[in-house]
Amino acid sequence: MSIFQRIFRVTQAETHALIDKLEDPIKMTEQGIRDLKKDLQQAMSSLAEVKSMAIRTRRDADNKKKLAADYERKAMMLLQKMQGGELDSADAERLATQSLNQKEQLAAESVQLAQDAERHEQMANQLQANVNKIKSTVTTYENDLITLKARARTAAATKKINQQIARVDSSGTIAMLEKMRSRVEEDESLATAYGEMATADKSVDDEINKALSGGSPPSTSQSLLELKQKMGMA
Repeated sequence: MSIFQRIFRVTQAETHALIDKLEDPIKMTEQGIRDLKKDLQQAMSSLAEVKSMAIRTRRDADNKKKLAADYERKAMMLLQKMQGGELDSADAERLATQSLNQKEQLAAESVQLAQDAERHEQMANQLQANVNKIKSTVTTYENDLITLKARARTAAATKKINQQIARVDSSGTIAMLEKMRSRVEEDESLATAYGEMATADKSVDDEINKALSGGSPPSTSQSLLELKQKMGMA
């Protein structure tokens, strides 16, 4: 392989990769549906033309067949007039022969037109099948497009959320939470300590006040008894 072929293949691969990145599957699907709808319109126009041709051809074949039968009827009437003496035999046979010639020509044209009409009808059936296939494909693609758009919205939202989560510093957040927890626990400990101090001060004051007011004295300790004995109060 020459160097130029290698360079061409590398460039082609890079180009294809770039195109793959730039291509939007949703836009591509929408464009594909638009193209299919154009094909559908063209197919339906062709179908209408072929059906119209088949209808006209079939009608012409039926008309030719009726005219052929009419010429045959006229030939029979001419022979009947000849037989009844109303027409000269030579003239009657000549006219009857011409009528039969017209009848045969029209009958042949009717057969040919009927064959043409049958071909047109077969072509119309084929076109109808193609139209139905394109319609079904368009419907399938439109349903797929709805699903694709929903999946794209969900994927975009999930991607955004995951990106936001990925940008969060988990270690920093945990450190902040631990620092906040320590501060809260410290504040709670201080609050408990102040509460105990307030309760203790209040209890001592209550006992002193109760003793001075003549209430029942608190329980006497050994040191208090010794003090009373020293003072001669025991």
